[in-house]
Amino acid sequence: MKILVVDDKQSLSELVAQFLGQSHNVTTMENGLSAISWLQEGNIPDLIITDLEMPEMDGFELIKQIKGTGLFSDIPIIVLSCRDSSADRVECLRLGADDYMVKPFNPEELLIRVDKLLIRS
Repeated sequence: MKILVVDDKQSLSELVAQFLGQSHNVTTMENGLSAISWLQEGNIPDLIITDLEMPEMDGFELIKQIKGTGLFSDIPIIVLSCRDSSADRVECLRLGADDYMVKPFNPEELLIRVDKLLIRS
């Protein structure tokens, strides 16, 4: 399965990629803008994991763009953010995200959530 991880913190992207890379093919991007370009080049991941706070295009805008495009709207999205506010969770879910996890996170929990979403989609 192909997973796209979008986060401006390289150390976190690498950690997620290392952990999920044992059973999945992981690509990392540093912001929403580069992620959208990558998608428009014809790359279709099975799942997207995104941060909220990023330069150029944040996670909220990325979710809007992905869910607003017929071609990508079926791709499940997990938000992985250090923002632990109910308002942010509600906003992400309203925009179309499938799940929301707060950093620091348990990699095993992330893997379980990823696998559950991949089975459903």
